[in-house]
Amino acid sequence: MAVVLRSSPLLWARVAAMVFACVAFSVALYGANLTHGTGDWCVFCWSFSFVGTLLIILVEMFGLQTRAPVSWKNFPITFACYASLLCLSASIIFPLYFMKGYAGRTEIFNCRITSTVFSCLATIAYLSEVSLSKARPGEVAGYMATAPGLLKVCETFVACIIFVFISEPVSYNQNAATQWCLSVYCICFILSAAIIVMCVGECTGCLPFSFARFLSSYALLAVVMYLSATIIWPIYKFDEKHGGHSHRPNSCGSGTGLCSWDKLLAISVLSALNFILYLADLIYSARLVFVNV
Repeated sequence: MAVVLRSSPLLWARVAAMVFACVAFSVALYGANLTHGTGDWCVFCWSFSFVGTLLIILVEMFGLQTRAPVSWKNFPITFACYASLLCLSASIIFPLYFMKGYAGRTEIFNCRITSTVFSCLATIAYLSEVSLSKARPGEVAGYMATAPGLLKVCETFVACIIFVFISEPVSYNQNAATQWCLSVYCICFILSAAIIVMCVGECTGCLPFSFARFLSSYALLAVVMYLSATIIWPIYKFDEKHGGHSHRPNSCGSGTGLCSWDKLLAISVLSALNFILYLADLIYSARLVFVNV
């Protein structure tokens, strides 16, 4: 089996991302003294990104793209986009939980700084890979290499963060309005994830209807649903007339990480962010239908 390794900016971006992620989790495991469960999540982000990128490089090195059980036009850029978001989340979460207010041994603190720096570098490298891999105007590429495809990845990732904040502690079971918000997050996440799986698995041709028109219709539905959640959630969580709390408790500033009130605020911000992402998705999807169909 011939080994082919052609030097290109895309290859070097992948190698850099793989090396930076490897250094981040290696230093963290070696001397960062990760005593909180959040540290395990950060190590997972870095190690998952490292292993996935190594696998992609090996597949392309040995020319196994045609034997892979996924669409190679869609899989590498989808993984790179998820990896960039994972490393970005680790770059924010890790210092928040392990460097904020730390007054322990200098060696441990230095290891934590090193992991954070290399996590940021890995994020930049993965974003560079996404930029190099995305479709250019007039170029024939997989759906995941287009703007709507990349937006789908961001939408599902933001929804996952919402699920983490909304479930610990549970903050959606007070009334029917907040339960509707949870339904919005779940339905849109499931449909967006299903679209990504179908594209990566090359199953879109099996649908009994036009995939492009389905994308446009779904994007419109998601915009309307997320608009309602973006309005309803802060009303029932921060308006005192509806049982909310408009002021941040004093106890929130004493502990590490985010307190319950901070998580409620984060859900509001992330809901608005996903609304914007779905709105952009709708615009691109509508152009895909009415311009190309």
